[in-house]
Amino acid sequence: MPELAGRVQALGLDASSGRLDVVPDAPACGTKLRWNAPKVIAAANETVPGANVRALRVLAPAHVKAGPTAAATAPAGQSAAPALPVERRTPPDGYRRAIEAHRQAALPSRADPHIAAAVERQTAAMRELSRRAFPGPDVAPDDAPAPVEAACAKRRRQAAATEAAALHRVRVEKVGRQVEPSRSEKTA
Repeated sequence: MPELAGRVQALGLDASSGRLDVVPDAPACGTKLRWNAPKVIAAANETVPGANVRALRVLAPAHVKAGPTAAATAPAGQSAAPALPVERRTPPDGYRRAIEAHRQAALPSRADPHIAAAVERQTAAMRELSRRAFPGPDVAPDDAPAPVEAACAKRRRQAAATEAAALHRVRVEKVGRQVEPSRSEKTA
């Protein structure tokens, strides 16, 4: 593509994947390269015999120096190293001012402060309810039984009292049955 001559630099060719890496000098050239990638791949395969280019990777724009490309001078089957380091252009002052103005104008958070405050209140209320429902264990002195042991002892006492009451009731009923036949004998 003659309109891109001198505006694109080939950085390298990965022989195993067939990917050609290129750097345009401007974003518009990069877009044109992406749109015309099949034509660029075909032209690269015609220009460099045995290159077997199957994919094109367009890197970020950088200043391109005129001269032969590294891919054209590399032997077939080897990756080409960049001949020159890629020089990145510094952004213009207007661009930097625009970015800074955008950062100052942009809200730090898109969350509504009223909603955030409501969430905090709700979280605090839920924590308070949880604290009331599940109070923390009281700290017991070292010689006192732990709260779990005290609860187990209380349950054992209740179970023993229930068992004693049941045994007493059985005895009373047994005595009552023995007393009733003797009453019936008296009436007969």
